[in-house]
Amino acid sequence: MPRRPMPGHLRTVASGLKYPEGPLALPDGSVLVMEVWGGNVARISPQGDYGVVAYMGGRPCGAAIGPDGRCYVCNDGGRNERETAELGPAPDDAVITPGGGSIQVVDLASGVFETLYTEAGGWPIGAANDIVFDAHGGFYFTDFARQNRRMSTRGRVCYAMPDGSEANDVVAPIDTANGVGLSPDGKTLYVAQAAHGRLLAFDILEPGRVRDGDRPGGGAQVLCTVPGPQGFDSLGVDADGYICVATTRSGQITVVAPDGSGWTQVDVADAHVTNICWGGPGLRTAYVTLGAFGVLAAMDWERPGLGLHFLNR
Repeated sequence: MPRRPMPGHLRTVASGLKYPEGPLALPDGSVLVMEVWGGNVARISPQGDYGVVAYMGGRPCGAAIGPDGRCYVCNDGGRNERETAELGPAPDDAVITPGGGSIQVVDLASGVFETLYTEAGGWPIGAANDIVFDAHGGFYFTDFARQNRRMSTRGRVCYAMPDGSEANDVVAPIDTANGVGLSPDGKTLYVAQAAHGRLLAFDILEPGRVRDGDRPGGGAQVLCTVPGPQGFDSLGVDADGYICVATTRSGQITVVAPDGSGWTQVDVADAHVTNICWGGPGLRTAYVTLGAFGVLAAMDWERPGLGLHFLNR
């Protein structure tokens, strides 16, 4: 796919990143990014300086700050192949350490990390992808599942406790579960399906349980389906409840109304845009990770981002 120039409304914060994902804007003005092809949790200073917090191995994707102040990371475990359908060819210097998916947690001050979960609900984690904490201190995460060019396992959404004591299925099975987020009132769980370009909404009955979550695909409302060839990656939610989904192939952020009444798109040009978060004064700056460009970019956003539990609430 030809590379388009980055639109004028985007500002480059840092470049030369190894397929950035999972941005987190910290209160000190720095931004954490997960480097999928580098295996790193990296920190970008307000001046754009780059530093490695921890080398995690595998392929770190989504991340969230937990109630203990540490960074919880979805690691999809890496691949055996030098090329994957969703990421394209890996660069020659990519770090690929194949293995099962996991939830890892890293102390941002020391860089010391541990693996918290390698299974949930009695089943191995195939490829953990995105994560969000709720007000109760637990977290939802997506398991994209393992896949190669000829076959794949089924995906799911899980709920886990940050002390490593319990992780269980919430929705299973659900194909290509990628982005995950919560509504401002905490009553709705959003899940983006990568291959389908579809955004689903689930009613939360209690922490870690949604309506009809044990049915294939769960009892979901379909809020949005983008026409092909487009796919969905990770997502963020703004303060007014609009769900903002990184949209691959077309290089957009798809902005979906909370009630599913409509959606618009913001051009970011990168066919491998991976995620979005908010930071800065009043959470009015949107940070976007552009995988193929290797760039952390910023832009002004028409609404403030939704403050995340344990980070900026």
